[in-house]
Amino acid sequence: MAGESFVLKGNICWSSSKTEVECVEGGCAVCAGGTCTGVWEAAELPDVYAGLPLIDCGDALVVPGMSDIHVHAPQYTFRGLGMDRELLDWLNAYTFPEEARYRDLDYAERAYTVFVDDLRRSATCRAVVFGTIHVPATKVLMNKLEATGLVSYVGKVNMDRNSPLSLVETSQASAAATRRWLDDVIGRYERTAPILTPRFTPSVTDGLMKDLGWIREEFDVPVQSHLSENLSEVKWVGELCPWASCYGEAYNFFGLLGPRTVMAHCVYSTDDEVELLRRTGTYVAHCPQSNTQLASGIAPIRRYLDEGLSVGLGSDVAGGASLSMWRAMSDTVAASKLRWRLVDQALAPLTWQEAFWLATVGGGSFFGFVGKFEEGYEFDALVVDDSALAGPRDLLPLERLERCVHLGSEGARLTRKYVAGRLIDLA
Repeated sequence: MAGESFVLKGNICWSSSKTEVECVEGGCAVCAGGTCTGVWEAAELPDVYAGLPLIDCGDALVVPGMSDIHVHAPQYTFRGLGMDRELLDWLNAYTFPEEARYRDLDYAERAYTVFVDDLRRSATCRAVVFGTIHVPATKVLMNKLEATGLVSYVGKVNMDRNSPLSLVETSQASAAATRRWLDDVIGRYERTAPILTPRFTPSVTDGLMKDLGWIREEFDVPVQSHLSENLSEVKWVGELCPWASCYGEAYNFFGLLGPRTVMAHCVYSTDDEVELLRRTGTYVAHCPQSNTQLASGIAPIRRYLDEGLSVGLGSDVAGGASLSMWRAMSDTVAASKLRWRLVDQALAPLTWQEAFWLATVGGGSFFGFVGKFEEGYEFDALVVDDSALAGPRDLLPLERLERCVHLGSEGARLTRKYVAGRLIDLA
């Protein structure tokens, strides 16, 4: 079903390139059937659009919707806890016990209601989401996300080794459950789609990876997982897969990398792995808050952008404590500055404009033509009231957007949110 047709009037801002943001003060962004046809000065709006409903947003900022390309829905219940631990210890102490609870559908119903309601009210318009190993609970999550009007990929997690008994599956049972799940959900939803989700190499045997590669080819579905997040994890993968030239090859060998794959983190990717990601077109989900909270490190995102890798941002709740993509942008800039100062002064810090591009176009491109106010792009838009950040100075729209990137979590109030031209209920 196509989206609506209308004109949004306000201070229209979007990324015209990775390093530049274009702003049209008091401009008009046109949505025709859910697709953007362009942005014009109000006085120059083409006559062909004169009859469309005009939504005057006053002095608000109007920016493209944002995409969170790595978030764990079942972990939302314990965000902000266990931040004194590193990844592997944190998984065993917090994540696995919590995810085991989702075998109880009543618990899943309550927990996913909270996650989905908060995601709906956030700046995120599209998301790539981990569920748990439990097919019934994953369907509950998909049903709830579909009802919001957001666009999402949702994964039933696969785990067949190095996991607690409450979560581990046999290889055959995991592959069979995944096939049944895909048969049931593919084509069921308009805005919600399945994504293959091997948790990460330490919890998935080569045999199951091989099965998932066949399933990916059979059902033509995308893939999400984790890669080179933590030093102990990388070392462990080397012991588990001594045949692999790098961690990434433990996925690529089975056909699980490519332009429809998201790999979260990539903090410690080797030169060979970086080239593998570039060559296959695999997406990197940069999760700066999680990488700092769990003391994993700082991914070299400047290098990845310079070398042409596909990169977007992830909240990685609950490694990250916030769903806010404003917070993700601010953390991206701050982390890159620390990496430049403390690790590698040959790689310049990221600018706020680049962080904004990552949150909109970078991650949005995983969903297609998403993240810009340009002709042919799906019309995802946020109307942002930043009056709570007002001071004695009058700022230009570009300056106000910069301020939102760094302060948006505390003062950028959404008044409207559109996904593919559909208005999302923020109540």
